[in-house]
Amino acid sequence: MIAAARFPDGVEIRAAAELRAAAGRKLEGYAAVFHTEARIADRFTEILSPGCFLASLEGRDILALSDHDPAKVLGRTRAGSLRLSENGRGLWFEMDLPNTTIANDTLELVRSGLAGGCSFGMTVPKDGERWSGDTRHLSRVTLHEISIVSAWPAYAGTSVAARSRLQAPPAASAVLRRRLLEAM
Repeated sequence: MIAAARFPDGVEIRAAAELRAAAGRKLEGYAAVFHTEARIADRFTEILSPGCFLASLEGRDILALSDHDPAKVLGRTRAGSLRLSENGRGLWFEMDLPNTTIANDTLELVRSGLAGGCSFGMTVPKDGERWSGDTRHLSRVTLHEISIVSAWPAYAGTSVAARSRLQAPPAASAVLRRRLLEAM
């Protein structure tokens, strides 16, 4: 079953999964993907359109949370620790993690492959949706938060990875790996 919820204040929660991990104190990946059908609580199908997040990315303070819990802040755009952008695939994020218990736990869940995926909380303005049968096409949403979730996500194809701030270029990484393997 696909996870979806509606919070009392009208914020809709959507999630998606595909996690990969590497070393470091930074998370990055897709909090949402376009042109992907998500079955919402066995009631309807939803599809995000490119550009649906653009208005939200201009000047809004958007939070990064653990499991949609506002007491578990991992980053925020206002502080510069969360960076969001749209590309052809979806809503891309990069996040520098603070040295907190929640962030450390989240990082370990991502590294170990135990985290369930990425998610986001949104509201939909009246002119932001179009229905075709039981399919809801979202062309504009108001993004409130993204989350790293520990359970079931709704949208397939999102990703999150942990990495360090300083990374060797891919060619240098391959050379280093080869040297380490040869030394064994």
